[in-house]
Amino acid sequence: MSRRGLRPTLRLRLTLLNGVLLVGAGILVMLVAWLVVNAVLHPADELAEGTMVRLADGQQLDARQWQESVLSAAQTELTVKGIVAVLAISVVGILGAYAVVGRALRPLHHVTATARKLGGETLDQRIRYTGADDEVAELADTFDAMLDRLGAAFTAQQRFVANASHELRTPLAVMRTEIDVTLSDPAVDTAELRRMATVVRDASERANALVDALLMLARSEGRTGLRNEPVDLGAGVLGALSAMEHEVRRTRLAVDTQLHPAPVIGDPSLLDRLAGNLIENAVRYNHLGGQIWVESRHDGEYARLMVGNTGFKVDQADVPGLFEPFRRGGRERTGARGSGLGLSIVRAVCVAHGGTVGAVALPGGGMEVTIALPLASER
Repeated sequence: MSRRGLRPTLRLRLTLLNGVLLVGAGILVMLVAWLVVNAVLHPADELAEGTMVRLADGQQLDARQWQESVLSAAQTELTVKGIVAVLAISVVGILGAYAVVGRALRPLHHVTATARKLGGETLDQRIRYTGADDEVAELADTFDAMLDRLGAAFTAQQRFVANASHELRTPLAVMRTEIDVTLSDPAVDTAELRRMATVVRDASERANALVDALLMLARSEGRTGLRNEPVDLGAGVLGALSAMEHEVRRTRLAVDTQLHPAPVIGDPSLLDRLAGNLIENAVRYNHLGGQIWVESRHDGEYARLMVGNTGFKVDQADVPGLFEPFRRGGRERTGARGSGLGLSIVRAVCVAHGGTVGAVALPGGGMEVTIALPLASER
């Protein structure tokens, strides 16, 4: 017998359990029958002492001796036939249980076989159990649902890697092209070299910003090394507005802030980046002479930060997609300003801190994003 056959499988254990229960029940029934016969089979006790009994062969015996012989024969017969019956029932029960359990566990083997075949190219396979609505069906449905989630995550990861590669390849291609063109010109002058250096610097800054954003996103989603310190959710707003002051003036944006205490417990750098990304998006995706409004407050069990802006119109159906990596205003990898990871980082930071984020497309254009994190006293 192979080593695999010696495993204490679920089928073998259930079969042995069924066998043990059958043997135990058979022995118990035989014991009860033996005790009943021993207690009931005493007819001579009702006769006077010294009464003689004539047997069919003409032999006469004392009634009590006859009773003992009958009782002994009954007990022997009961014991022998009982043992045979218990053995027969046990054998039939064990074989039947082995077959029934094997049939019942067949879907589990299907689950195992499907799991073994799973890979990047076979995530579309499912159990699709059609048997009785029992625990096995529940397990198969749960497994299918897990495969659906894995398939979606795998597809999202593939899309993320492809988009990240595209975003990184673009500035690298620009740098290489500029360098190759400049080096191929034997009459290149200082002005051309300066122009090339400026292009390479801008492209490297874009690549560096993308790498920083990817690291920030990975840190937020991984939830590793997060600090837990008292932070005001609106504290990063003023710093972010200061960093974008030049762009705000250039586009003549009107900024209205209503910053009230919104205390939370979290990682200060991530929460600052959260506010910074919202402000940067509100500035980048606005129009000349537009508006930005920011409000921080707390109510009930949550601290809230709301950032709204005017801008181009966004379909409300496209809003959930804006929180996916490399999506910009419903467009994917368009080469627009920014890495397309801003709102993805915002969502990851919110989830890492036990909060939520929601956005509403405004009828006249633009969007309003609201962050809700548990209050410091509630965490």
